[in-house]
Amino acid sequence: MKLINIKTIYVILTISLLMMGCQNLKEETMRHIVIFKFKPTATAEQIEKVTNALADLENKIPGITSFEHGVNNSPENKNQDFTHVYQFTFKDAEARDTYLPHPEHKAFGKMLGAMQIVEDVFVVDYIPEGK
Repeated sequence: MKLINIKTIYVILTISLLMMGCQNLKEETMRHIVIFKFKPTATAEQIEKVTNALADLENKIPGITSFEHGVNNSPENKNQDFTHVYQFTFKDAEARDTYLPHPEHKAFGKMLGAMQIVEDVFVVDYIPEGK
């Protein structure tokens, strides 16, 4: 029986480690949830302007694969007056990281701040697990 030399073991271990590392490089979809609590003085037209501006970001910033929005309708009454939900899906975390400082996102933030209609905002990002 032939003994395996140290170089062969080193090559096998290196290839194994590289293969394990490559498994972590796969793209994982990233969700970005933004929930607004609008001030009572915010009008329907102002809220629609915010919603349309957010929706437009999908066409202006690379890596956004989808955008959804809606208004809370839970009967549980646990929303703490947060009403409008906006969900971005990004190709991966890198795309989300590109979005955050992107000039179009910054311009949206400036517009929103000038409108003075948001009382509070809640943001959650996550990588979906399971189906």
